[in-house]
Amino acid sequence: MAGFAVPTHPGSSSEAVSRRMSSARRRDTAPEMLLRRELHRRGLRFRVVMKVPGNNRRTIDIAFTRRRLAVFVDGCFWHGCPDHGTAPRSNGEWWARKLAANAARDADTDRVLTEAGWGVLRIWEHVRVHDAADRVQAAISDADAHSSRESDALAPAAGLATGASAGGSDGASSAPSVASGRFSTAANSGT
Repeated sequence: MAGFAVPTHPGSSSEAVSRRMSSARRRDTAPEMLLRRELHRRGLRFRVVMKVPGNNRRTIDIAFTRRRLAVFVDGCFWHGCPDHGTAPRSNGEWWARKLAANAARDADTDRVLTEAGWGVLRIWEHVRVHDAADRVQAAISDADAHSSRESDALAPAAGLATGASAGGSDGASSAPSVASGRFSTAANSGT
């Protein structure tokens, strides 16, 4: 975890900045709440703020446990959105290290989840809520299709219908990798 360590903050440039940064929510942000409401309205049920399997210091924003799909709603500033992320001028060197550590931690969290058999979907906070919910539903459909392919692969042993193995040429089961980074799915329009 040394790659995620950030030196002690040198101090805020002003009291107003300090108050603003201290009041920033870590969970239940407005974009996250809007997405959760829309997903719930569409009949989807999920867990919130669930611990990452294998790393109890991190949490999944929206977790579909049966489908093993983790959804993160990433803030443009804190997670370095290429379109809307900004680099503060005050304490610029410290902030550069902090935001780089955030990105490295996000990548490590994605890796931990993928190795545990979870699919990962990261959604920027600026994505319209309906578009974000559509992406989540598409990821769920992909996870369901992956699950049914695995069931089909096991079916011949159980005397059921036949199907191709979902694990590739070596026959090993593969994890449902919905997105291995920021919207790396085909449905990504970038905004």
